Amino acid sequence: MSRTPIIAGNWKLNMNPKETVEFVNAVKDQLPDPSKVESVICAPAVDLDALLKAAEGSNLHVGAENCYWENSGAFTGETSPAVLKEMGVKYVIIGHSERRDYFHETDEDINKKAKAIFANGLTPILCCGESLEIREAGKEKEWVVSQIKADLEGLTSEQVSKLVIAYEPIWAIGTGKTASSDQAEEMCKTIRETVKDLYNEETAENVRIQYGGSVKPANIKELMAKPNIDGGLVGGASLVPDSYLALVNYQD
Repeated sequence: MSRTPIIAGNWKLNMNPKETVEFVNAVKDQLPDPSKVESVICAPAVDLDALLKAAEGSNLHVGAENCYWENSGAFTGETSPAVLKEMGVKYVIIGHSERRDYFHETDEDINKKAKAIFANGLTPILCCGESLEIREAGKEKEWVVSQIKADLEGLTSEQVSKLVIAYEPIWAIGTGKTASSDQAEEMCKTIRETVKDLYNEETAENVRIQYGGSVKPANIKELMAKPNIDGGLVGGASLVPDSYLALVNYQD
């Protein structure tokens, strides 16, 4: 089955609205056809309005970096998935290792967010991945499989078919270290097999699985050549227009 590759930038806590508009203006006319590669930028909540307006009419899709699992209420500082949908956002990153680590998010939290995102017609980019300690102990597959099982609990096969899963080994995020293409492929294959075990082969063949962790123009082609890697979740390299364009246009 043919899955459309998806390259998504995760800006983290970087860029202001002015810089956001400048970035979009620099890339919007050079993005690939979305049937060839889907180009996404996930930006801080304070940049989303500027990003959406600047990207209007282009091939750039917009994602948020997080949201809450309730649409409204007394949840100071949180972001409503319903409002994200109204704004025109398409994707929401959940379960990023920085959210799990710094903000103590649990798999139960992530599962509730996934359900709320789907309920509002948005698509989660669900992150998973192991620490260096877990990998050195030889328990990386066990760890990631347990995350996937907990995070997908109660989701339908139809929902999971639309999902994007991002495998990000924590030891390779922002460190300059990158899992080898074989290591990345091995884990992405494990994730796909887990989805097959939980649902069925069709669902597993439909779900798109990204690799994330020091992805850059120099390694994108090698990673994307692997059969179970359908895209990249990119940090630092997505902040520079030329680097981002090199990533989304990796097929050229």
